[in-house]
Amino acid sequence: MNPEERAVAAVADMMALSARTAPKGKGADSIRIRVKQGSDIAVLSAEMRSIGEEMGIGFFIRDAGNVEACDACVLIGCEGGTNLGLNCGGCGFQTCAAMKEEYQASISGAPFSGPNCVIKMADLGIAVGSAVKTASIHNVDNRIMYSAGVAALRLGWLDTCSVAYGIPLKAGGKNIFFDR
Repeated sequence: MNPEERAVAAVADMMALSARTAPKGKGADSIRIRVKQGSDIAVLSAEMRSIGEEMGIGFFIRDAGNVEACDACVLIGCEGGTNLGLNCGGCGFQTCAAMKEEYQASISGAPFSGPNCVIKMADLGIAVGSAVKTASIHNVDNRIMYSAGVAALRLGWLDTCSVAYGIPLKAGGKNIFFDR
């Protein structure tokens, strides 16, 4: 590993810390985080490419090229099928119990499972935002990718999660996520 790759690995760990310590609704943590490097990057990229070809979604294939060239990828997912018992209705159901009754671990053909607790999805957004803030503070190029999260779920890397995002990281002379 060169100095830049070592620095990216350290920042990836700090991003995981930022996501873990980000505020959560009612203080209930349902965020799951994985950091992937080395040969796992090729596996993730290949899965993204496979999904893109299978579903005819070009940006999955484009994103796979970015992931293939990255130094590390932080994966952040959420167990959105869990709820806080607030009965807020944000999920589209009158009660949390009604949402839970309708929850499906796998919706036919959909990349994510659902329905999901709106507060848990906000928790996921805050965790992802906290992680990319940390990358930015440390000058590591990054991009939030729906496509990488979908691939991570299909690979079973965040097996209890219903929704996930990937954040590939690169330290280089030019931002690989800029001219896409």
